[in-house]
Amino acid sequence: MGIVVLTMKAAVIELFLVLLVTGIHSNKEMTKKIKRPKFTAPQINCDVKAGKIIDPEFIVKCPAGCQDSKYHVYGTDVYASYSSVCGAAVHSGVISNSGGKILVRKVAGQSGYKGSYSNGVQSLSLPRWRESFIVSESKPKKGISYPSALTYSSSRSPATKAGETTKVYQKPSVPGTTAQPATPMQALPTTTPKATHTALPKPSLSATSATNSPRPQPVGHRNQEMGFVPNEELSTQSLEPVSQGDPNCKVDLSFLIDGGSGIGKRRFRIQKQFLEEVAQALDIGPAGPLMGVVQYGDNPATQFNLKTHMNSQDLKTAIKKITQRGGLSNVGRAISFVTKNFFSKANGNRGGAPNVAVVMVDGWPTDKVEEASRLARESGINIFFITIEGAVENEKQYVMEPNFANKAVCRTNGFYSLNVQSWFGLHKTVQPLVKRVCDTDRLACSKTCLNSADIGFVIDGSSSVGTGNFRTVLQFVANLSKEFEISDTDTRIGAVQYTYEQRLEFGFDKYSTKPDILNAIKRVGYWSGGTSTGAAINYALEQLFQKSKPNKRKLMILITDGRSYDDVRIPAMAAHQKGVITYAIGIVWAAQDELEVIATHPARDHSFFVDEFDNLYKTVPRIIQNICTEFNSQPRN
Repeated sequence: MGIVVLTMKAAVIELFLVLLVTGIHSNKEMTKKIKRPKFTAPQINCDVKAGKIIDPEFIVKCPAGCQDSKYHVYGTDVYASYSSVCGAAVHSGVISNSGGKILVRKVAGQSGYKGSYSNGVQSLSLPRWRESFIVSESKPKKGISYPSALTYSSSRSPATKAGETTKVYQKPSVPGTTAQPATPMQALPTTTPKATHTALPKPSLSATSATNSPRPQPVGHRNQEMGFVPNEELSTQSLEPVSQGDPNCKVDLSFLIDGGSGIGKRRFRIQKQFLEEVAQALDIGPAGPLMGVVQYGDNPATQFNLKTHMNSQDLKTAIKKITQRGGLSNVGRAISFVTKNFFSKANGNRGGAPNVAVVMVDGWPTDKVEEASRLARESGINIFFITIEGAVENEKQYVMEPNFANKAVCRTNGFYSLNVQSWFGLHKTVQPLVKRVCDTDRLACSKTCLNSADIGFVIDGSSSVGTGNFRTVLQFVANLSKEFEISDTDTRIGAVQYTYEQRLEFGFDKYSTKPDILNAIKRVGYWSGGTSTGAAINYALEQLFQKSKPNKRKLMILITDGRSYDDVRIPAMAAHQKGVITYAIGIVWAAQDELEVIATHPARDHSFFVDEFDNLYKTVPRIIQNICTEFNSQPRN
């Protein structure tokens, strides 16, 4: 009996082992037959913004054609999540305009996004945004599984591809009630009589209203096409980020376009298309470039000024609506018009931004431009000329003013002139022009006699002056200072008072606004003592002009009422050799020969004498005129 039991146990164990081995073998065979599914990147459209996708990291496939400017991109390298995902990928160079797969990774929001032009895409600047993303090549990282279906932040996904999932909006909870989950299309029936009805929420829910409405309505918007969309989502959709403009290109720009009859309708249309491309490339905004347009024919007229349009899209729309005026091509008259009218504060001129006028000419002007351009340059306007299809040899006899472009532009070094052989090649000029217009360091005509100097006043505080007259001298210093444009980047003012000794009242970097400068001048206290003018000049060179900026004109305005106790020749020579333009102002007992030694050559333009302190104010206009005449006489090449 025991033998039989043992035999049966052995048989059962043997059967179990056979079944176990057979099962393992079968599993191996099944494993071999089951292949791991291949990952397929979800396809998205060009207009999909990164902020609409919830997934923190994902791979997607972009279609062709995302280089189009209508797909807005904000930032460079790191992009605001309001950007087109695929547009950013083209801008960054990860894919071309023909499309392809990309890897997208969400990162923290930035305090600022810098716009730039790259790979055919003009990205825009943005002061801040809540979320960012980075685009790279679609190389999956080890250990990370990427979603084959994207999760979107609203009930209406931007790309309605099969198999993609959406995040269902949950109705907000209300005290005393329980919110029920709802699918997007179940939330409201599509048979609603009025599809555009908007449910407005009450400021608060009382107990009565909660009783009367056991099923609280979600705060949102009915739409037959979209189903239920929460107000929060609607506000997000309407929150179009407005670019503040490229801060690296803060210029006030006027385009003078040719509307004469000779240009014809076709070329006028090409001219407008060129302006649209420039407007797009510039990234218009209050912190960057601003642009207006003047059209000229017989007479010029402003199409719109600097403050009319504050972003590139609005500007492009306005350019499309410009109609041709006809008449002659009176360029000189147009430049005079711009000088007198366009760059005013009322028209949006910002003062601190360089003024630029780009003149477009079909062929050649029908009037003279030299004198009008000179006055424009002297008022600080940087004049560029774009000449399209200029006169050929047998047409030059008809040109009223030969070499008109060189006579007009800010400098004759080729930087301010662009010659285009054919209207059909004009679009190639967009990037070279934008690059030059935005190169504020080279906009030489923006540096005027009133905004480009470091001015050091050297004031005689000796006993012979007296307290009352010293206040008159300080008023003279204030009157001169008022004439200049004062800021950190414009004209700066410093002051030294001297007797036997010297005292720095304030340096160039102490005050950067006109009111602060005028208050500082008013607070200067009378010192009293001897008259060591030579030592004062040396002191000013060391304490004031040693700290002057390299690109600034250096002006020393010395005011004295008597002959110096020390030698002024060597200190004056040192000032001249260091490039300090010296004006010597003598009063009452000042020595004329010393004034002429101190003053920069020619002395007649740099030395002034008055017989009474009360007559100092009369010299202010002459001093300003001489400063500006000297500045404007510099060669233009």
